[in-house]
Amino acid sequence: MPPTPPPEPEWPMPTLNLRVDALNHEGATIFFDSVHPTTALRAAVLASFQWLYATPECAPRNVASILLVLRSMDGVAYTTGSHTEKEIHFSLEHIVNSKTRARDEILGVLVHEVVHCYQHNGNGTAPGGLIEGFADYVRLHAGLSPPHWKREVGKNQKWDAGYQTTGYFLDWIDQRAGAGTVRGLNALLDGKDYEEAMFERLAGERVQVLWRRYKIDLAGGDPDAELAVEESTTDEGFTLV
Repeated sequence: MPPTPPPEPEWPMPTLNLRVDALNHEGATIFFDSVHPTTALRAAVLASFQWLYATPECAPRNVASILLVLRSMDGVAYTTGSHTEKEIHFSLEHIVNSKTRARDEILGVLVHEVVHCYQHNGNGTAPGGLIEGFADYVRLHAGLSPPHWKREVGKNQKWDAGYQTTGYFLDWIDQRAGAGTVRGLNALLDGKDYEEAMFERLAGERVQVLWRRYKIDLAGGDPDAELAVEESTTDEGFTLV
């Protein structure tokens, strides 16, 4: 008889609640035709734990409940609430506008917003773009990136532009510096103010240098060779654009 597999890790699952402010809205119909609320929210919580925390022992346990509110509003979604009680407000209009790929979009948005329930934020000092980048990094690894996402960078775009731009950058750092680097960055933001030096501690270089290497890599060049050529005589070490 084969050995009994070890039990699944017991992640701290919160109470999951749902409120629909307009049950007769087309977006509500599409939502319930596309996903099961409990299953979708639970999957989003588990994705957040998987990509931000190595083990159940590392995961935050402050979140007692998550309330998903489906309502008519502008935008896509946002997360609010207290330290223990979280609310995710999701636009019914956005669900209607995404009806050709409703299931993946609903699941992807839920993953993004649930990350905001669990990620650390450096006592509120972390750049907003980094916070949003973490959420899209998890969405990317959950296999729920939408078709319009592109692994590209605008000429004057900064590393903390947020959302998929920063999400893909974090993914690149994780590949370059080693799996678990992004988890480590999130851990450093637990109860400590944000400092750019956190990147150097975990990935070996200043974030601006990492960003320059990333842009060279995206352009098809050798980031190590090209940056060596671009060494300047300034104290900064590199000419960064």
